[in-house]
Amino acid sequence: MNRQAQAAVLFLVGGALLHAGTTSLYLRYVKAGLQPLLLAAGAVLIVAAAATFWYELRRTRAARRHPGGEAHDQHDEHADGHGHAHREPRISWLLVLPLFALILVAPPALGSYSAVRSGTALQQPLAYPALPSGDPVRLGLVDYAGRAAYGHGRSLRGRRVEITGFVALDHTGAPYLVRMALNCCAADAQPVKIGLTGKLPPVLQPDSWLDVTGTYTAKRTEDPVNGGIIPYLDVIRAKPVATPGDPYDESWNS
Repeated sequence: MNRQAQAAVLFLVGGALLHAGTTSLYLRYVKAGLQPLLLAAGAVLIVAAAATFWYELRRTRAARRHPGGEAHDQHDEHADGHGHAHREPRISWLLVLPLFALILVAPPALGSYSAVRSGTALQQPLAYPALPSGDPVRLGLVDYAGRAAYGHGRSLRGRRVEITGFVALDHTGAPYLVRMALNCCAADAQPVKIGLTGKLPPVLQPDSWLDVTGTYTAKRTEDPVNGGIIPYLDVIRAKPVATPGDPYDESWNS
């Protein structure tokens, strides 16, 4: 590509980053804490595009004023040894299409397909803080899973909890409530799973989101993928909810 094309691509990439960073779209790719860096990267690329365009415009004007000098770029920077100029292949502009896809099409977050093919990433918590007052108490899925699996439910007994996650069904049809936990971005997202028992809806659709109220149960099983612990929740009530603005769970690295 010539420098004008490079400037155009830089501008489009920077604009795509700013668009994603100023809307909730960026949450499909990276954790919320990276938003300032994403916006900064977009701004830097746009400034670089403007500087590249300005430099190339000055060089072109200088070449017109002094056609025999170095500003003429020695008979065009893309000319071969025989003085014949070569045009860049137009198919290279197809590289810009993913940028328009980023701007115009919001990709779905990772869901049940990834969850049932990956082992649970549940990690043992460093501590088990006291639960807030109120009944039921709102807990993150990763928080509940850690307390149930490694704390043996001691901090959960006698309490009703509310948890939100999406539905995944294993090869036997057993339902899990899942959140994808991530360290940095969607590329490293891994599932944390809770088994469901009790009063379940008659029909469970994979990738549908549920807000579940239930109580701790000592039931647990091993993840068939990696043998990790999957604790259970005894469901009292479950209702469908819309996909949250941030579908990933960042609690284990916050």
